[in-house]
Amino acid sequence: MRILFLGDIVGKAGREAVAAELPKLRQRLSIDFTIVNGENLAGGFGVTKAIANEMFALGVDCITTGNHWFDQREIVTFIGDEDRVLRPCNLPPGTPGRGANLYQAKNGQNVLVINPLGRVFMEPQDDPFAAVERELAACPLGEGADAIVVDMHAEATSEKMAMGHFCDGRASLVVGTHSHVPTADAQIFPGGTAYQTDAGACADYDSVIGMEKHEPIQRFTSKMSGGRFTPALGPATVCGVFVETNAKGFATRIEPVRVGGRLKQALPE
Repeated sequence: MRILFLGDIVGKAGREAVAAELPKLRQRLSIDFTIVNGENLAGGFGVTKAIANEMFALGVDCITTGNHWFDQREIVTFIGDEDRVLRPCNLPPGTPGRGANLYQAKNGQNVLVINPLGRVFMEPQDDPFAAVERELAACPLGEGADAIVVDMHAEATSEKMAMGHFCDGRASLVVGTHSHVPTADAQIFPGGTAYQTDAGACADYDSVIGMEKHEPIQRFTSKMSGGRFTPALGPATVCGVFVETNAKGFATRIEPVRVGGRLKQALPE
């Protein structure tokens, strides 16, 4: 199976870049299943139903989120019925929506997507490792699912790496989001799980992690807020990872994807 995962899509610039590049990537790489992290889709904060539908129209099969999943309160009106949008899987019991779901890929195979939220340097939630363990036990790789993707939305690289090794041999791909900077450690662990600490963002990189520069710099230098963060609007780089799996669901290949914008380009052959 061929899986494409795109990191956090930030605001209008990110959405426009994904709209321009995703159809070409899906065709060029013969993608069977596409996942994007969408917690910053709507002006940098959360996701709306209309924007989610824009992503689905582009061929996105699943939208994961993170700590900003609830920033657009309208999500409560549709996340219970729209199983293609996930919220973190380790939120308190009774939280609307799903933290994991099984989907059918273009090639007819089943893909389990799990969306844990880290706790280090972030608002504490339930244990993400225990939550992922429950999902892996309920739908094991090679039995319930032909491929398993874990979007570990976390601040600390150590927590993301720990999740990767925790899932090694039990997932096809563990990829980090939230940091908005693509890391250079794409690899396949000994047990067959592909891993990258952060997929990066689909955003204008003439920015501070996708946001217009002035306000973050002011807060760092003066400790004073001058207003809300707003997404940068220059040409965006589409960042993510491309993974191929074998008949057992283990990764045989992982390649970074970087297309457009300011960053050095990386496009799998």
